[in-house]
Amino acid sequence: MLDPIHYSIEVPCSQKKAFTVFVENIGNWWPLDKRSMSLMETGTPAKTVQLEPKAGGKIVEIGGDDTEYLWGTIKTYDPHDFMAMDFHMGLPPETASLVEVRFTVLDDERTRVELTQSNWEAFGDMAEMMRNGYGSGWVLIFEQGFKSACGE
Repeated sequence: MLDPIHYSIEVPCSQKKAFTVFVENIGNWWPLDKRSMSLMETGTPAKTVQLEPKAGGKIVEIGGDDTEYLWGTIKTYDPHDFMAMDFHMGLPPETASLVEVRFTVLDDERTRVELTQSNWEAFGDMAEMMRNGYGSGWVLIFEQGFKSACGE
């Protein structure tokens, strides 16, 4: 059994804004030029990624050729505090990890965002490789993408 990944950052915005940026603007801050199914399959970055803001909502990448790639499904949606999702980024849904994101108020203009990714066993023989890839990937995704989007 592989340990979960825990990643925490402080962002320079209110809890409400941090949650809204994460959910509604994911297509603007996610580094699609570095992390997208379209890029891996066709060599062309995706146009966007969209998240349906509700329990049962889908996370879908729209490729450069308009192909849709299912990344996951929202399991828990509690604005502006918490969300959890099955996350498999283009792989079959039965190989989904669990990503949980908590938004904690530090003050009016600072929020701690804590991400935990677990259920690596769902990836079978690829579990360790997937965990290692996501471990370094969240640093890029959160530090260079999400954190700067919250400061805008």
